[in-house]
Amino acid sequence: MPENTQQYDACHVMNEGEILNPQRTDLPLREAVLYGDRILTAKFSKRLSCAIKHLPIRLRFRYNHSIEEAIDMGIAKDPTLVLDGEIFLEGLVSAEAITRAFEDFLNRNRR
Repeated sequence: MPENTQQYDACHVMNEGEILNPQRTDLPLREAVLYGDRILTAKFSKRLSCAIKHLPIRLRFRYNHSIEEAIDMGIAKDPTLVLDGEIFLEGLVSAEAITRAFEDFLNRNRR
């Protein structure tokens, strides 16, 4: 567990390699990569930390600022969140939209 757990209790810009809800070892570890420029991906990651910290999901978080790699992935909007290798959310969406998308994802994957 990180030494400074307080940052994980509040909305924050997520760090490279950070695991959201690391204590939930009963859950599979999902991989999330945010593609885009540094400013927009930082804004998105802060919304993400607020929007899903209460959900039953454990997520390792990474950034990718390479335009070439984004194009190779088929990404057209900045920023874009890729979850487990699939484009998941595109553009700087609201925290509410992030929550809804992850709730829908969790509901689909409970079966």
